Amino acid sequence: MPYPCFDRSRLRLLPLEQRIHDMHLDEVLPLEPQGTAKTPDAQVPVLAERIIAARRLGRPVILMMGAHLIKVGLSRYLIDLIDRGIVTHLACNGASAIHDYELARIGATTESVARYISEGQFGLWEETGHLNDVVREGISEGIGAGEAIGRWIAESGFPHGELSVLAAAYERRIPATIHVGIGNDIIHEHPNCDGAAWGAASYRDFLVFTQAVTDLEGGVFLNYGTAVMGPEVYLKALAMARNVAHQVGTRISAFTTAVFDLQDLGRDVHHTPDKSEPAYYFRPLKTILVRTVQDGGQSYYIRGDHRATLPALHGLVLRGLEGGLADG
Repeated sequence: MPYPCFDRSRLRLLPLEQRIHDMHLDEVLPLEPQGTAKTPDAQVPVLAERIIAARRLGRPVILMMGAHLIKVGLSRYLIDLIDRGIVTHLACNGASAIHDYELARIGATTESVARYISEGQFGLWEETGHLNDVVREGISEGIGAGEAIGRWIAESGFPHGELSVLAAAYERRIPATIHVGIGNDIIHEHPNCDGAAWGAASYRDFLVFTQAVTDLEGGVFLNYGTAVMGPEVYLKALAMARNVAHQVGTRISAFTTAVFDLQDLGRDVHHTPDKSEPAYYFRPLKTILVRTVQDGGQSYYIRGDHRATLPALHGLVLRGLEGGLADG
C-alpha cells in the first residue's frame, strides 16, 4: 500500500513583491582598489601565492561555496575572479542559485525563517519557483542545473543581471555546478518542482565537478562556508578521480586545499581529532584539511568573516598576477 503524499496543489504562492527581504542591492559590496583590503589571517598571503602559482602553470582553482558569500554581498568579488580567469570552476549549493537568481531579478533576496514559518509562507514565492522550470528545460537539453540557470539569467535581461555569479560563469564559459539535496531548498516546496529533473541535473553537475577534480594535481581547492555539501561532494569526486588515476599510473596528491569558516578548530588543523572532540564532527577539518591532502598536499584553515577574507584574498591574488596569466 503506497504511503499518502502531500498535495502540493493546495499550496498558496505569493509574489516576491509581498515578501520582506533581509538583503538588498545596497548591501552588495563594491570592489575595493587593490591593496586596500586588510589581511585578516597570516595564511591568506601564502594561499594567494599558491593560487597564483597554480594559475601561472595553467592548473585549476576550484571554488566551492555556500550561499552566504552572496548573502553578505560578495558577488562582485566572485564575478571578478571568474572574469579574470582565476577561478576555473564554481561549485554551489542550491541556496546559492536561489539567492543569485533573486538578486539578479529584483535586487533583493533572503527571507526571515522566523518571520514566515509561523504562517507557513516560508519559501513559497511565485517567481523563485521558476527555477524549477529552468532546470527541467535544461536537463531536457542535456545540461546541468548550474549552466541552465546561468544561461537563463544571462539571457533574461534582468535589471541586476550583472550581479549574477552563475551568469558570469556561463558567459565566461567556465563550469558552474549546483549540488542539491532534495528537500533542502525552498523551491522543492513548489508544486512545479520535478524531483527527477533536479536529480538528473544535479547529478550531471556532480559528474562535471568530478571531471574538474581529475585535473586537481598542482591546483587549488577552496571551500568557502559549506560544512556539509562541500566536503562530502568533494570527497566522493576525489575518490572517483583517484580511482581512474590509479589505473593509468598517475596521481592526484600534490594540490592545495583551504577551508574558510568561523569555527574555532584549535591550534592543530592538520591531524584528525579524537572522536571525543567536537571538532572531529566538523567535516571540512578531517576531509579537506587532513585526509585528502595526507599524500603530498597542503591545507590551510582561514578563520574569519567572509567579508574580510575574500576581499583580502582577491586583492593579493590580483596584485600577484599583474603580469597576467601564462595560459591567457
